[in-house]
Amino acid sequence: MPLLQYVCPSCKKQFDELVKKYDEKVFCPACGKEAVRSYSGEMFTSTGKPQRHCSGNCKTCSGCR
Repeated sequence: MPLLQYVCPSCKKQFDELVKKYDEKVFCPACGKEAVRSYSGEMFTSTGKPQRHCSGNCKTCSGCR
């Protein structure tokens, strides 16, 4: 299960959440509104090398190369 970063568009709270799937809906612990995933920090490929153009949304790309 991945630990992902989220931000609430309503109250701007940033938090981490342990989810079963990366596309699972997550709600803000402060206000209860639906939060969106925050893509901050570096993304790495499965080989451990930094990926320069990774959006973090694996289902929309052709995979890390």
